[in-house]
Amino acid sequence: MPTEGKHRRPRTSPIARRLVAAGVSGAALVLPLVGATSANAAPSMQSVTAGSALNGWINQSLSIMAAHGIPGTYDGIYRNLMRESSGNPSAINNWDSNAAAGIPSKGLMQIIDPTFQAYHVPGTSMDIFDPVANITAACNYAAAKYGSIDNVNGAY
Repeated sequence: MPTEGKHRRPRTSPIARRLVAAGVSGAALVLPLVGATSANAAPSMQSVTAGSALNGWINQSLSIMAAHGIPGTYDGIYRNLMRESSGNPSAINNWDSNAAAGIPSKGLMQIIDPTFQAYHVPGTSMDIFDPVANITAACNYAAAKYGSIDNVNGAY
């Protein structure tokens, strides 16, 4: 079983070699890959792109959060958004009690419109499906309710 952690260097796949040849930076290739089914699974081009996008969105959110004094870590955000939406910024929950009430949870962090409006952070988009705005508002909400997104280990 391979070890996990920041010191593990992934094997270079043919896809990764093509991305490097196309000018994609090497840093994008060591991110968690969304869509890989096991430690040995070869990621698709789509999963490498999705992992790179998630990394950028999370890091942009962390920067905005730091400027506004909102606590949270990359790991806390990543863990929650993967549980909530599997990394899909267009996710909509049409089956739970919020959806039954006409206000479905939306986006990466599955936040409802009233909560997004109440916890929106200046400097981010007013679009609930904007990944950075969605993450940042959800982390602002989690900070107010639980102290930090890092303290959220289930639906919030």
